[in-house]
Amino acid sequence: MTNHLFDAFRARIPAPDRVLMETDDGRSISYGDMLAWSGQFAHALVGVGVQPGDRVAAQVEKTPEAVLLYLACLRAGAVFLPLNTAYTLPELDYFFRDAEPRLVVCDPQKAPAVQPLAASVGAETLTLGRDGRGTLADRAAQQRTDFQDAARGPDDLAAILYTSGTTGRSKGAMLSHENLASNARVLTEHWRFGADDVLIHALPIFHTHGLFVATNVVLMAGARMLFEQKFDPGRVISLLPRATALMGVPTFYVRLLQQDSLTKDATRAMRLFISGSAPLLAETHNAWRERTGHAILERYGMTETNMNTSNPYDGERRAGTVGFPLPGVSLRIAEPESGKPLAQGEIGMIEVKGPNVFAGYWRMPEKTKAEFRDDGFFITGDLGLIDADGYVHIVGRGKDLIISGGYNVYPNEIESEIDALAGVAESAVIGVAHPDFGEGVTAIVVRKPGSAVSAADIAGAIAGRLAKYKHPKQVIFVAELPRNTMGKVQKNVLRDAYKDIYAAGKAG
Repeated sequence: MTNHLFDAFRARIPAPDRVLMETDDGRSISYGDMLAWSGQFAHALVGVGVQPGDRVAAQVEKTPEAVLLYLACLRAGAVFLPLNTAYTLPELDYFFRDAEPRLVVCDPQKAPAVQPLAASVGAETLTLGRDGRGTLADRAAQQRTDFQDAARGPDDLAAILYTSGTTGRSKGAMLSHENLASNARVLTEHWRFGADDVLIHALPIFHTHGLFVATNVVLMAGARMLFEQKFDPGRVISLLPRATALMGVPTFYVRLLQQDSLTKDATRAMRLFISGSAPLLAETHNAWRERTGHAILERYGMTETNMNTSNPYDGERRAGTVGFPLPGVSLRIAEPESGKPLAQGEIGMIEVKGPNVFAGYWRMPEKTKAEFRDDGFFITGDLGLIDADGYVHIVGRGKDLIISGGYNVYPNEIESEIDALAGVAESAVIGVAHPDFGEGVTAIVVRKPGSAVSAADIAGAIAGRLAKYKHPKQVIFVAELPRNTMGKVQKNVLRDAYKDIYAAGKAG
């Protein structure tokens, strides 16, 4: 029996001396290095007791060593659990108690606070810093480079990614080896990636976009990446002549368009610009084409399903759409309550089925059952339609999901924190169109009689509780929240009332 996903990557290695990644601090790492060093990391994992099926949680900065840790988990048969570097200690405590990892890897500076939380669930703690150093790297350096990969089949778990819920806490989406392998194969072929491609990788790697789309596609193609720790518009433009592709969120393209150095000449070597994780405004799409001569390829995916649709590589990349279902993916529009398929052009719930769709939510069988139809289609929670030409349009999102800067933000989690503050009667958190982030997280708050609670008070209280990208960009105080006859807060009324607060000159 083979190691399903890692063997798929191994089979595509063009040559051991070919470069896999070049870092922004001048390092060059070959495919041979990747094989040797991931083997050492895998030995280090086994050395602290990690066995096939064990979870390895990682809250680490973006480094080549963090990618090696992911690959080492695959090779050791472990389940990789990447965690946003912005998560706070209360958030980490929940993830550790839910996933019960065997090992937690964190930044050395965070280790004193993280270690007790890890120990409370019986997990070891090792460190990996921004410089690629730490106790994990030290242990790995002492190991052999050859490693006998654990036997893992298509249905074995490769990763768990946590995605926030509209009520309660986050859910762990279980992704199998074949979920990830099938999507990487399809995207590599659909987007025409090959060994000669060079991807500018400026995305975070705790998110499905940067890890399971960008990194997996490069590995599946035997390609190369320019591995940037963070997105810097000027730096990215300077790399364009050396690259062939860029994967980004809409915020990337908005900020690149603000650079005078973005020209047709600067993008001459590029063949493909891809956008995802949040809706790309048609005006951004059009401005990019006018400035560079390239049409951005927008696609649609989610944590639970990897990528579902894509605009065509050849053919019209239509602004405001996410293209067509990818090969092997079935997509339909259904009546939200009954699941009855709707006619072309009608708006309903987007439902998908295919080898890309996750195995279910970790230790939540009832939630898993509720999110799937009897015929196996997954209910995405996104509302959309299919037009006369077959293009999929996303017209809204159920469950009040906010996507800010490419990150999913669920209002209930923030509202719970705000409502717990002395002086707050109630709150409603909404997403409002934002020129930079796509949507700006906005809190509408009702004070208790006589209360003087301020926006600064709310910001201060949330700071230690929630990741920064979840913090409201504005807090607006009102006398009461609008409600319908059933007493439900009418968030659509609030979104309409404050739709222009981040317009030019007002953006927060």
